[in-house]
Amino acid sequence: MAKSATENLAFTEQLMEEVCDRENLERAWKRVKRNKGSPGVDGMTIDEAKAFLRQHWPNIRSQLLDGNYRPQPVKRVEIPKPDGGVRKLGVPCVVDRLIQQAVLQVLQERWDPTFSEHSFGFRPGRSAHQAVAQAQRYGADGYNVVVDLDLERFFDRVLTTTS
Repeated sequence: MAKSATENLAFTEQLMEEVCDRENLERAWKRVKRNKGSPGVDGMTIDEAKAFLRQHWPNIRSQLLDGNYRPQPVKRVEIPKPDGGVRKLGVPCVVDRLIQQAVLQVLQERWDPTFSEHSFGFRPGRSAHQAVAQAQRYGADGYNVVVDLDLERFFDRVLTTTS
């Protein structure tokens, strides 16, 4: 297990201020709305969430900045796979998706530039096609080993072993 470091409170407060910045939240809202998605356990749709947020945002923002915000439970949904079996999805409530997207935008801006140039998975502006093309270039340059890592069910197993 990783050792927990003492958090710098000023740094944490600065990050949450950036997360709660109006421009950041507007970009996050547009992304959540564009992605559509089903309601979470609270049953609130994206359209209903807009009105809810107009009324309740000052309180939610205060909770975020104070470190007291608690997300709703995640709705568990199973989607059938074409080859059989099911894919388990967790569907957060719309408000929590907004907050997650706002956090992602702030952290991604800071952290993505520090990642390896050889990393392609789940990164903005990168794709599996680009990874394959890069592997082909390495082959043309004389390299003969490619490592492809698939973390299928990784988080299911990690949660099972640490819970």
